[in-house]
Amino acid sequence: MTHVRYTQQALSPYKLPRLKRIATELDSYITDQAQAIAPEPLTIVEISFDHHEYYAGNQLIASISHDDSHLTQRWVVMINDKEVFRANTPMRCNRFICTHYKDGTLPMQEQEVTPCTTENQIMAHIFNECQNYGFEILDDGIYTHDTEDGKLRKLGQVGCTNGNWWVIQDSSGQQQYSNSVFDAVRSLSMVDVSTDGKSVFDEYFLDQPLEQLTGDKLQRLLERTELVTA
Repeated sequence: MTHVRYTQQALSPYKLPRLKRIATELDSYITDQAQAIAPEPLTIVEISFDHHEYYAGNQLIASISHDDSHLTQRWVVMINDKEVFRANTPMRCNRFICTHYKDGTLPMQEQEVTPCTTENQIMAHIFNECQNYGFEILDDGIYTHDTEDGKLRKLGQVGCTNGNWWVIQDSSGQQQYSNSVFDAVRSLSMVDVSTDGKSVFDEYFLDQPLEQLTGDKLQRLLERTELVTA
């Protein structure tokens, strides 16, 4: 779209009311052009506590990760699997990404990731979190070893669809959205498999008063309470 160009000579014959109308038209045109070329807002996806990905729409543009091997500047901005910036706080990395994305100087992320690679990355994130709890991943979901008989018991499933993490607890069968893979797997750790999918809280409130709980059940209750309040 083009707009009429006004020179000082062309505007000189006009009176104030006409000049105001022209100024209003120009302001509206400038606003429309600015909105047309302005970068779209970024979406931040928390993969884990120390890994965040930045998206413009469905396009990955950068990520922030934590580097334990560095003494001071442990937060790193990665684009195309290469380090482009390093700082001592994630906020400075965030400012770097947002500032350079807004002014168009952020290096371009190569969009060569295939759906298979994307799924592999999701499974890698889930696997890493499950390792923290000693869970096992089988074809149909996530399992844990029952503390009483040692058998594998299914906890549920964790996945990511269109950048949104979700969890399905086997006891409910309902899909619920989570803020991150960390939160999704952590919610499965709160399920007490020794009570057929009921939480220890359900077992206490529905079945017996606190003073009648056995030592093992009381210990599990205390452990789950720590997880919830942590």
